[in-house]
Amino acid sequence: MIYMFFKLTDEQLMIQTMVREFSRKVVATTAAERDRTKEFPAENFKKMGELGLMGMMVPVEYGGEGTDTISYVLALSEIAYSCASTAVVMSVHNSIVCESVNKYGNEEQKTKYLPQLTSGEFIGAFALTEPHAGSDPVSQSTTAVRDGDEYVINGTKRFITTGKNAGLVIVTAKTDEAKRHKGISAFLVEKGTPGLIVGNIEDKMGLRASDTTDLIFENCRVPAENILSKEGDGFKIAMTALDCGRIGIAAQSVGVSQAALDAAVKYAKGREQFNQKISKFQGLRWMIADMATEIEAARQLMFSAAAMKDRGENYTSQASMAKLFSSEMVNRITGKALQIHGGYGFTKDYPIERFYRDARVFTIYEGTSEIQRVVISNNIFKDKRKP
Repeated sequence: MIYMFFKLTDEQLMIQTMVREFSRKVVATTAAERDRTKEFPAENFKKMGELGLMGMMVPVEYGGEGTDTISYVLALSEIAYSCASTAVVMSVHNSIVCESVNKYGNEEQKTKYLPQLTSGEFIGAFALTEPHAGSDPVSQSTTAVRDGDEYVINGTKRFITTGKNAGLVIVTAKTDEAKRHKGISAFLVEKGTPGLIVGNIEDKMGLRASDTTDLIFENCRVPAENILSKEGDGFKIAMTALDCGRIGIAAQSVGVSQAALDAAVKYAKGREQFNQKISKFQGLRWMIADMATEIEAARQLMFSAAAMKDRGENYTSQASMAKLFSSEMVNRITGKALQIHGGYGFTKDYPIERFYRDARVFTIYEGTSEIQRVVISNNIFKDKRKP
């Protein structure tokens, strides 16, 4: 085990400062209203594309910024601070879609799709989960059958982030029913492809400005050239993508929890009970101290996983640790912050109510907390025990 202490570079600090300013001045101003109306923040993503936030880790030759992962998680945390709905779309787009196309796409695919993704012209989605295949993606039933120069995809994907608004979707499907992991392949499917049907938008508890839908494939014909890597690599692509995605969820968790802590401190400084500000009460101050400590611990786990990825090391376990701790942490932090607000925290007059709802799904998507424990323990015992 290598222990590290992080000192951000001038470039990383510059990126953090730039995104923080954009997040507070642009993203935050409509976050509450979008939560109420469920309006997708399309114009924000256009601006984020202009700022280079929609292809941060993509090489410059494909229109990206070529930044390291630490710069990316700093930026994502700042967006999450203001709007978790915007952050989850940014995370899936960067961590999973752009990373997968850049890592596994051929030169033609990268030249065709990455510039559209990095500019924000296309927003990416990742279609893995199915109605009966959530934590167990090997049991998916979506199929892709080769027919000449095309694959014909049939099946239903469930809970797809940006399912309605995505311009490009990475879809996993079985190409060989006789095999398990090796029988799954991944495909690049563009919006508007005949046979790709967008289902109803879920009415969710949180992340309400981020659309979550079913994607239904009915004899959806995709050019054979749109297979990502080769037949049988879909499961490997998905698991690799989720490693980076889990660092993204850690970053989202850090951003939301920091926003909740700041809101609690602000409220405590202004609220008076028993003839003094409640910030003077020792019990509350200890709550704040514990909250700040947990956030810092999560931040360091996030940095550790990001640094391992940047060094080209196997970071699967570290990403799961960061995701597990951070997602559980943000639920504790938002709960304590709401408690500090008292009855006012239960109303929509204060943003903590939104933070509390948004945070709840962080322990569920891109692998539940229980699945993260399976991944971590498998790494410790060096075996492949099933959940």
